[in-house]
Amino acid sequence: MNNMISSNLKYLREKHELTQEQFAEKIGVSRQTVAKWENGESLPDIERCTEISMLFDVSIDMLATCKIDENVEPETSSVKDKYVFGIVKVGERGQVVIPKHAREVYNIKPGDRLLALGDKRGMALANLKGLNTFHFGG
Repeated sequence: MNNMISSNLKYLREKHELTQEQFAEKIGVSRQTVAKWENGESLPDIERCTEISMLFDVSIDMLATCKIDENVEPETSSVKDKYVFGIVKVGERGQVVIPKHAREVYNIKPGDRLLALGDKRGMALANLKGLNTFHFGG
């Protein structure tokens, strides 16, 4: 299993002064599940990773790929400026709630206008704030 996630989970839990039971309660799993994650016997699913990343204010990619310890802050990691903010759900009328961490990183405020771009591979949002000019097409 992935020792990076295991060691990061244990470090972050202890840094935030949570017992395994307190941590488990916050993300809706059993203490035994947390123990298995920290021992490298299993890994959290993507939804739990999203909850963990929000709880500890680290990105999912940071949780999975970088050793997090007292000497390494997320801002100085090798994955700086790359984020996985987690899963969002599209509402019945097409609304998407942008995760809090993403709104903070990109300084998105209520009422801001976002440009939606996409192709067959995916979709991206760009904040129009600060864009002086934008040229469409050729």
